[in-house]
Amino acid sequence: MKYIDTLREGMRISEVYLCKNKQIALTKAGKEYGNLVLQDKTGTIDSKIWDLGSPGIGNFEAMDYVRVDADVTVFQGSNQLNIRRIRKAGEGEYVAADYLPVSLKDIGKMYEELTGYVKGIKNPYLSRLASSFFVEDPEFAKAFQFHSAAKSVHHGFVGGLLEHTLSVVKMCDYFAGYYQDLDRDLLLVAAMFHDVGKLRELSVFPENDYTDDGQLLGHIVMGVEMLTERIRTLSGFPPKLESELKHCIVSHHGELEYGSPKKPALLEALALNFADNTDAKMETMIEALRGAGENPGWLGYNRLLETNIRRTVGGAREL
Repeated sequence: MKYIDTLREGMRISEVYLCKNKQIALTKAGKEYGNLVLQDKTGTIDSKIWDLGSPGIGNFEAMDYVRVDADVTVFQGSNQLNIRRIRKAGEGEYVAADYLPVSLKDIGKMYEELTGYVKGIKNPYLSRLASSFFVEDPEFAKAFQFHSAAKSVHHGFVGGLLEHTLSVVKMCDYFAGYYQDLDRDLLLVAAMFHDVGKLRELSVFPENDYTDDGQLLGHIVMGVEMLTERIRTLSGFPPKLESELKHCIVSHHGELEYGSPKKPALLEALALNFADNTDAKMETMIEALRGAGENPGWLGYNRLLETNIRRTVGGAREL
């Protein structure tokens, strides 16, 4: 099988992929074409069907496994498939595990590292809260390790929520060591839970799409709801500490226009915002560079980073 991350310009392929998205769009001349996103465990690739009337174009829908005959091209710095033939694949033509994008890091080791931080929390109330989720709730632990952190922007793969959360926790731990005025326990527990609402905002793989509540409420609101539900089961949890923890979560996007109901008003909330934004932006750029294959030039304007990007001259090492 030719995985998506091995595709290079000029290749002609005949492979099975998961059709993650399917849309019918119009060219500037008003002609209909198929706009697809295909996926395997190494990532996704934009794909086009320019001639929908071709006899080689079969019937299929989003979330079907499809066999495609296509040419690999480059458009605006990223690989793209121009599809000549496509049909729904039969059950014996694919193994579902090959089509779930998975973290390149060891999920078990990452979770062990995260629970190590949980066990190091000294505040008894925050320790009980974090342990009740990450240590004592096997159903939660399983879901947290399998889930993604996003539909497509960054960490949109199995283990992505865990990988992103651990990165944010580690950065916050550094901040707490450097800036002595920070409450380490509050900051680290806020980091652990800042994206916990993603478990309800996004459906599980292979769909990994927004749920109805995800569209209507968003992960920040749902994450606070999850904490409220659990805190109500923990006797004596200080109301002021609960409010401070929730504030860190509701403000972690930093700005109202980025989806935060409140801007950071606590030092810990500000630190969490910086850590979350740093990891999200770094991963966004890393994934964009990976998606460009071996292209050494400018990759074009990236709307998420709001700039034109390219790999450094010395950045030949594999991302």
